[in-house]
Amino acid sequence: MRKTLPLIAAFLSITSASANEPIKIGMSQPLTGDIAASGTYVANGAKVAVDVVNRSGGVLGRQIQLILEDNKSNPKEAVATAEKLLSGDKVPVLLGAWGSTLTLAIMPRLLDYKVPMIVETASSSKVTNSGNPWIFRISPPSSLEAKAFGETLLDKFNPAIKKADMLVVNNDWGRGAADEFTKLLRSKGIEIGAVERMTADATDLSAQLAKIKQAGGDTLFVTTSIEQLTLVLKQAQEQRLPQRIVSTGGATAPDQLIEQAGNAANGSYHIVFFTPWFLDAAPHAEVARTFVDEWKKKGYNAAGLTDGYRGYDGILTAVQAIKDAGKAEPEAIRQALWNVNVKGVNGDIKFTKVGPDGSESGQSIPSIFIVQIKDGKVIKP
Repeated sequence: MRKTLPLIAAFLSITSASANEPIKIGMSQPLTGDIAASGTYVANGAKVAVDVVNRSGGVLGRQIQLILEDNKSNPKEAVATAEKLLSGDKVPVLLGAWGSTLTLAIMPRLLDYKVPMIVETASSSKVTNSGNPWIFRISPPSSLEAKAFGETLLDKFNPAIKKADMLVVNNDWGRGAADEFTKLLRSKGIEIGAVERMTADATDLSAQLAKIKQAGGDTLFVTTSIEQLTLVLKQAQEQRLPQRIVSTGGATAPDQLIEQAGNAANGSYHIVFFTPWFLDAAPHAEVARTFVDEWKKKGYNAAGLTDGYRGYDGILTAVQAIKDAGKAEPEAIRQALWNVNVKGVNGDIKFTKVGPDGSESGQSIPSIFIVQIKDGKVIKP
């Protein structure tokens, strides 16, 4: 009996310590490299959400700990971050990884370790159609974005679009967007002119823009990061490109474009998934206001709100799944994700099954808006 009591005491001590440890949520984002600005915004949004959740008591009586890794805008580095988070930190749920190519690189590791990942940005259809039951995407695939554009946003253009050109980054995201918007526009009787591609690190886009100018379209759809979009706008102005420019993918920070591209941004249109300039347009305005207020308290750049909300909504989704699961275990969280109903900044987050039977991924249906930059301000077109 004398030996048993110390053993029981030691066991209770270990159990108590474990119960008080924070619940880890892993995150892989491009904090350096070609798309670092957007990745940093998303990471900051996640940090804001963790603070909000922890101030309100955390989840299951425990605090949340965000473990953030830099995938350096590189697929190989993305895999390395996933390996560290899954095997080293043993996180029960992941967020990531901004770009489609980065996300697709990580996905096999989810199958290996059987840990769910909430996809906050990537839009390639491959993400949810490849048969990975550990994927739950809260951002729209390009197919949904194009569909929404055709149903609710296309008629906002005056004069109407008659011939469209494409300029996209040459990766899964850009190619997928070009394919989906081409199909949508053709279904509406709109002619497709030039379809040009560019590498993610390209800075001289004069050759592509010259071909687009000669194509004679009235509208240019551009899919790329905020950094490269800034260059597109400036160089399009230099070449006196006649086409109006529409950015896709919701990866645009119009305030940042106004600051960096100056009057070259005037007249451009941007598909976004959150409108911080018009909070009343948010499906859950009170949630959006909390996010914006907390973002400002941290002193983060206001231009990052249109990307930062992704990280915020991702954390809210993970926390709700952990709460519903009743424990921070990967399989329990995966099962719980199928039934979450979260009031997010972007709208209601709940998942439907897409992909091959028996190995479906989860896809939420987000809100989609379009804004225009006019006279150095963001307006509703």
